[in-house]
Amino acid sequence: HQPLLTPAKMHLLSTSATVSTFLFLLTFLFHSSPTSASYSETCSGIVPFRQRADTISITDFGGVGDGKTLNTKAFREAIYRIQHIKRRGGTLLYVPPGVYLTESFNLTSHMTLYLAAGAVIKATQRLWNWPLIAPLPSYGRGRELPGGRYISFIHGDGVRDVIITGENGTIDGQGDVWWNMWRQRTLQFTRPNLVEFLNSRNIIISNVIFKNSPFWNIHPVYCSNVVVRYVTILAPRDSPNTDGIDPDSSSNVCIEDSYISTGDDLVAVKSGWDEYGISYGRPSSDITIRRLTGSSPFAGIAVGSETSGGVRNVLAEHINLFNMGIGIHIKTNIGRGGIIKNLTMSSVYIENARTGIKISGDVGDHPDENFNSNALPVVKGITIKNVWGVHVLQAGLIHGLSNSPFTDICFYDINLHGEAGSSVRSSPPWKCSDVSGFAHQVSPWPCSQLSSQESGSCTNY
Repeated sequence: HQPLLTPAKMHLLSTSATVSTFLFLLTFLFHSSPTSASYSETCSGIVPFRQRADTISITDFGGVGDGKTLNTKAFREAIYRIQHIKRRGGTLLYVPPGVYLTESFNLTSHMTLYLAAGAVIKATQRLWNWPLIAPLPSYGRGRELPGGRYISFIHGDGVRDVIITGENGTIDGQGDVWWNMWRQRTLQFTRPNLVEFLNSRNIIISNVIFKNSPFWNIHPVYCSNVVVRYVTILAPRDSPNTDGIDPDSSSNVCIEDSYISTGDDLVAVKSGWDEYGISYGRPSSDITIRRLTGSSPFAGIAVGSETSGGVRNVLAEHINLFNMGIGIHIKTNIGRGGIIKNLTMSSVYIENARTGIKISGDVGDHPDENFNSNALPVVKGITIKNVWGVHVLQAGLIHGLSNSPFTDICFYDINLHGEAGSSVRSSPPWKCSDVSGFAHQVSPWPCSQLSSQESGSCTNY
């Protein structure tokens, strides 16, 4: 297993000017590799890409890309026109080169938001007019604070057939003002996501740069048929809670061919928070994550910790992770409930990480004191295979629950090395409790709870 992108190549991706180079490099690597057949696989066909015959420009509605003029009225009027003067096949809203400062705005069905090369949609840092919306029913409150939450910068609720794309233009959340409020504990409500789709379907997000989100970057929640492909997501390593892509109580989600470097998990699959998520009861399912490269002080591929609606049928493959806290992290907690099952992580390269693989039942906080301590999560049917790691301080940790042990944890062909290519030196390299499963050709050899005899779902390998 060799990395698709070396750290030297990754350095080139730290500025938006090199995104097109990155996409070219991805294409070159995927199609010149000896295993190019696997790199040609795609799940993006779950949503057809629509060409819109009708096109309007933000400048038609008074948009000015000088970086100073507030364009909220222009965006809202343009989208009002799309919503109320319907054109066959929908309408494309074109954003030409320039910096378009704006407050938050809502998208509508049957539209494409198209950012030209050099186009920047930038969030204002004048926050006194930022709208509040109700908390998500599967969370019961804002994720950070009780009560409502600030609406995402670009928002879609109950929409369908929506595309955000272009020529690697940028959506800039200017999140530093929000991060500072979080650090100073002056927030009154939960920070806004950069882009959120709620109760929506048939969504495509592609060929756009997302940077400096106030909170989570791309958040499809209660959605189906979502494709996120050829995106770049950037935020400083010390920016709080700037998750890259968080599919949440959503189904049929395809995440491919992207680069993410943020201050929190690159991709985190979620499905609701404690008693509220259990009551709402909508799982995340049928999620594919493929050909992702990135860096974070937290996790590369994560499930949780909000998993109360359940998570099932997740495939993550051809993942390249550099300078990580944790490579793969499946996380839940007492009070969460929910079933996490049928997850496969394959062909993962990890370089410079605190922990290679972590599956833990004691992670994450609670929305309030009303969670049910008897609501224990079930974690079973986890397959992790073909993982290669260098400069990994601790190979792995599996911490199940005494009253709900993790079962059918299947490890195949995993090599996690410490400094200078040697085996991990931490003592012990693996820590395990309340888990059962199978291990084959794992170095350093994992804990004794993982048998050398296949059983349960591990026989399906």
